Amino acid sequence: MAWGKKKGGRKEPLFGLPAALADLRLTAADRIPNAVEDKPKKSTKSTKSSAKRKSDDAGDEPPRERKAPAGRSGAKRRAKSGGFGLGRLVYWGAVLSLWGVIAVIGVVIYVGAHLPPIQSLEIPKRPPTIQIVGIDGSVLAQRGEMAGANIALKDLPPYLPKAFIAIEDRRFYSHFGIDPVGILRALVTNVMHRGVSQGGSTLSQQLAKNLFLTQERTMQRKLQEAELAIWLERKHSKDEILELYLNRVYFGSGAYGVEAAAQKYFGKSAKNVTIAEAAMLAGLVKSPSRLAPNRNPEGAEARAQIVLAAMADAKFITDAQAQASIGHPSYNVKPVGAGTINYVADWIGEVLDDLVGQIDESIKVETTIDPKLQGVAEAAIIDELAAKSVKFNVSQGALVAMTPDGAVRAMVGGRNYSESQYNRAVTARRQPGSSFKPFVYLTALEQGLTPDTMRQDAPIEVKGWKPENYTHEYFGAVTLTQALAMSLNTVAIRLGLEVGPKNVVRTAHRLGISSKLEPNASIALGTSEVSVVELVGAYAPFANGGFAVAPHVVTRIRTLSGKLLYMRQTDEHTQIIDPRMVGMMNTMMRETLISGTAKKAEIPGWPAAGKTGTSQDYRDAWFIGYTANLVTGVWLGNDDNSPTKKATGGGLPVEVWSRFMKTAHEGVPVANLPSSPGGWGLSNLAQAASQVSPPTAPAPAPAAVNNGGYRPPPPTRANVRPEPAAGLDGWLMDRLFGGNR
Repeated sequence: MAWGKKKGGRKEPLFGLPAALADLRLTAADRIPNAVEDKPKKSTKSTKSSAKRKSDDAGDEPPRERKAPAGRSGAKRRAKSGGFGLGRLVYWGAVLSLWGVIAVIGVVIYVGAHLPPIQSLEIPKRPPTIQIVGIDGSVLAQRGEMAGANIALKDLPPYLPKAFIAIEDRRFYSHFGIDPVGILRALVTNVMHRGVSQGGSTLSQQLAKNLFLTQERTMQRKLQEAELAIWLERKHSKDEILELYLNRVYFGSGAYGVEAAAQKYFGKSAKNVTIAEAAMLAGLVKSPSRLAPNRNPEGAEARAQIVLAAMADAKFITDAQAQASIGHPSYNVKPVGAGTINYVADWIGEVLDDLVGQIDESIKVETTIDPKLQGVAEAAIIDELAAKSVKFNVSQGALVAMTPDGAVRAMVGGRNYSESQYNRAVTARRQPGSSFKPFVYLTALEQGLTPDTMRQDAPIEVKGWKPENYTHEYFGAVTLTQALAMSLNTVAIRLGLEVGPKNVVRTAHRLGISSKLEPNASIALGTSEVSVVELVGAYAPFANGGFAVAPHVVTRIRTLSGKLLYMRQTDEHTQIIDPRMVGMMNTMMRETLISGTAKKAEIPGWPAAGKTGTSQDYRDAWFIGYTANLVTGVWLGNDDNSPTKKATGGGLPVEVWSRFMKTAHEGVPVANLPSSPGGWGLSNLAQAASQVSPPTAPAPAPAAVNNGGYRPPPPTRANVRPEPAAGLDGWLMDRLFGGNR
């Protein structure tokens, strides 16, 4: 019996599996969907109801499967695929942009974290300068950064600031501190030239670097420079920034600011520079050390022509003005000499800290230097070395001249400061040779001897050491005056051992030698090293009557506004040598210039005294000579301590000294050297004569002259030698090992 034939027909009951499957019907929702079919548009429940109704209507006919049109499905898939690609591009673009913004913000924060707080940033004060003036008030030198006075933008000729804008930052008045157009242009140019040939920094960036940052070439510094440039632009007007820039930028040769540069290179104020000079100043900024006109005039002029072309291109000047400036440059670079005054300036810089402490504002230092004498001293050293340095193998020299109270009037620390800044007058220490002997003789006088005391000039041996006289000759019994004038080494050694090397050292230190001295037998021949300035200072008491002297060059220090920071106090007149001994020493050392080793030294009409010195192997040649007006010392030698070609103290040093002193004493009233009050009596002569063995050949009796002067007779060449078994002569043995005096 078929199902569903009659509506009202009888139905047989079913049991088991057939009963369970009797009402089972499949619908479209029960089928596995095809990949191309759309998802059902209605819920499962509504689908089943619809299927049931259709099944009832269709009877036993199974339902048919619906298929979506193929064309519509393909178009839908293509639309979905295209939309997904564009959306993906937009999405990732937005993500990358966001991360880029975050990265930029992070870099800005990092760079800013390494800057001082912006709110605390202030335009720093100009670096302090040290203006050094001579005794006549003239400016001798400047130290520090040599910044000129600030000049307002309105006081400068209009073409001067425009020259900097034309060559450094054409868009200065239109950018906000950073010029993207300029950076892009510089980037393209550098890529085309495969190297850094053009920079993109604005004037604001350059000012920020000069004011707040170092000169290191790093990306962090460039970013800091950019941030600070933007800050400057917000805080200051364009004209204020330009004015600051012109007054702070470096122009080479130690000159900061347009005023200092104009004075340095053209000898005029920046207010008065020409168009050609303005172009040269603007051109220096690119490479101040390489293009400084006093070092590279050709390079400076070539760069200036580039600046002039840029000014004409920017319509800051006419083409005719540019051509006129190029064709007829008016550069008048000030000549640069040897500059030995800079040795004085360096010495002043070394003592300033002790005098006024740290300097935080510009100052004027008033000195004892006489510009005229400084020029004479410089010429004397340079000219003599130029003429005779090859002949005697002498490459360097130094000179110090001071008044008897220690005021330095001239100082030359070398033949050419630009080649060597080493100060041989103050810093160098060399063996003084026989110029140290006056301290030995003064010690002997203070122990009771006189200029007429006799001592033996004969070979001597001290613990295997056998010093000789310069001439290898010996004169037997001689007076101390003769021995000092002729610089007899054996007599000086005998005296040094007699009075004690330690006492000689004490005497030298008392008179002003500050260097360490070794108290040994050779101290009498000047084997311990000293500087020129301290040796000259130690001779000064002989010229001033026996008073202590402190060599000095600074008298007053003031701020530029006039505030007094330091004033040298008058030295206490401390007597360190008995006036009687001073007169004796002057008598003895005058003979050095009359008949001794410094016979070439002379100052017409002036009583003068001094002592020559030559160290071992002719390595150093000295002469320290003085009048009642000046004490001057000269040293000549080589920096590497190599021997000269027999240059002695009585040669080149005496010639330099004489040339300087003759000029220095022109027009100065003649004054006598201090003399011994009352002379030194016959009792001293008798005492001195009893202390020595009779000379091999009799010597004429000495004759005294007025004013403490003394002219001893020439010594006799007796060539006296001690007995072979004695080693040291009997007199020296007695004195060293228990003899009475």
